[in-house]
Amino acid sequence: MQEYPKLDKPEILSQLFHPRQEAKTALPEGAFDIDFIMDQQCTLGCRFYIHGKTSPSILYFHGNGEIVCDHDEIASEYVNSGCNLLVMSYRGYGWSTGYPTVKSFFSDARKLFAEVEVQFRDLGFSGPIFVMGRSLGSACAIDLALKFRNSIKGLILESGFADTLPLLELLGVSLSGSDITENDCFRNREKISQVTLPTLILHGALDQLIPVSEAEKLQMDSAARSKQFFVIPGAAHNTMITTAGKHYFLTIKRFIDTITGELSWRNTRRQKKRDTERLP
Repeated sequence: MQEYPKLDKPEILSQLFHPRQEAKTALPEGAFDIDFIMDQQCTLGCRFYIHGKTSPSILYFHGNGEIVCDHDEIASEYVNSGCNLLVMSYRGYGWSTGYPTVKSFFSDARKLFAEVEVQFRDLGFSGPIFVMGRSLGSACAIDLALKFRNSIKGLILESGFADTLPLLELLGVSLSGSDITENDCFRNREKISQVTLPTLILHGALDQLIPVSEAEKLQMDSAARSKQFFVIPGAAHNTMITTAGKHYFLTIKRFIDTITGELSWRNTRRQKKRDTERLP
């Protein structure tokens, strides 16, 4: 596990992470919470929205300042698209305990993934696993896609970043006179250049926090033979779903269906036949 001594300093962590704590909320229908113990000081609270035990599952790492229960409403869109959605958490966010550091950010994600595999097996969830990261969460998703490539079917990134230093400066971290380089940071570009899993990258054309040029770098450096890149016109950093509407979820569904074979020519013919039989 790589250490991050140049980032794990109070003056940087206070700008990089923006944890928002909130107690558990009422569960939506068909969902349940899973609390994962990371160590004696930390338990991470995650929420699982269920479609079915053989359905594809998306392990979703949310953006900065967001928490698990923020996703209660949009989770139904994933479920209606035929997917299970497990929204992951970070230290200090939602009802998770502890305090985030860059080191724990990555080590927790890896431990979470390993434990999710065990939980899924024990609970009988046998569908393929996809990892998805939004904004800050893109770093976790890319890291897992590299480290657990044999257990993950595909990678989905929304509003992801390639280089860390411009983001730190935008967040208010003073790098003047600093010896911090990209090699000391998240290294998303280096990692994605080794990720061969099918990859879908979504980004807003009007994103001012993480410019669309960052997504272009990730797309260019990605080692995936099968990769898709969609820029949503008119969308800013936090308006991807409201701007794209149903097309946002349809794009993700088509990506997953293509990988799982649901969009194979045989399935397409069967669906057309079923649709024809329903006609009056």
